[in-house]
Amino acid sequence: MKQIIYTILGLFCIAGQAFAQSPEELRADLPEVEGWDISPDIEVFNRDNLYERINGAAPLFLENNFQEMTSLVYTQGDDYITIQAYRHASPEDAFGMYASERSSDMTHYQGIGGEAQGDEYGLFFFSGDIYVKMAASNEGEAIQNAMQEIARGLAGKIDPDANYPVIFDAFPEEELIPYTEAYITQNYIGHEFLKPAYTANYHLEGKDFQAFVIDGKTVEGAQQILSDYFNFTKQKEDFAEGDLLVKDRYNGNIPVVWKGQYIIGAFSENGEDFSNEIYAFLNRFEL
Repeated sequence: MKQIIYTILGLFCIAGQAFAQSPEELRADLPEVEGWDISPDIEVFNRDNLYERINGAAPLFLENNFQEMTSLVYTQGDDYITIQAYRHASPEDAFGMYASERSSDMTHYQGIGGEAQGDEYGLFFFSGDIYVKMAASNEGEAIQNAMQEIARGLAGKIDPDANYPVIFDAFPEEELIPYTEAYITQNYIGHEFLKPAYTANYHLEGKDFQAFVIDGKTVEGAQQILSDYFNFTKQKEDFAEGDLLVKDRYNGNIPVVWKGQYIIGAFSENGEDFSNEIYAFLNRFEL
């Protein structure tokens, strides 16, 4: 009987990899880098005291379902590389936090986690349910190479198959503005009922806009979200699956396509009206 139980538990472990890493496991996963020492000191922060380390930035991390941050350090003489590993409730949340701090001014690195970016003094990536921020004491090719070596080793240990949330595979590649994919946990375009939202920016027919997908989990769940939205806009709720137009007094007209459990839409920050061709674009989402 015990052998059967162990076999079942083993199958569960194979079927669903646990990404969450304890502070001790994270330190053990740090790669050895020639010329650098790993400090034995580990600092840990939780939802109650994260503000002590990052002050004003803490609310955004909490909004992205932050759970725990582990701080680690590499040293080489007077030089150092600090690592802040933020564990979130899910890989989507870790990606969402990374995406919220993504900058078009930084260099993007290949082969590090699900995506990585950095500059002369820092490197940032997500892997599994962890968002990692690395900072160096000074600039230079040698210290940048060390950061990349550390990042590749650690990201591979956390989740060797790290990638964007799978739902982004359904987004059209044409007209997509690179590195704009994001995950919004709540209050998308200011509405409490629009959550969570997977978004990406597009340039189509001379207009820049943001496409979004909201997963209602079920057909009924998507219908409830749309009912809440139509109730807010005071529109009749006699809608059906297919092409819809939400007349949002704060965000302009929002074209949406209801496909089963999914709501696919487009939003313009400038409040521009979309042409009818937008529905053809939204129906290209492979959901």
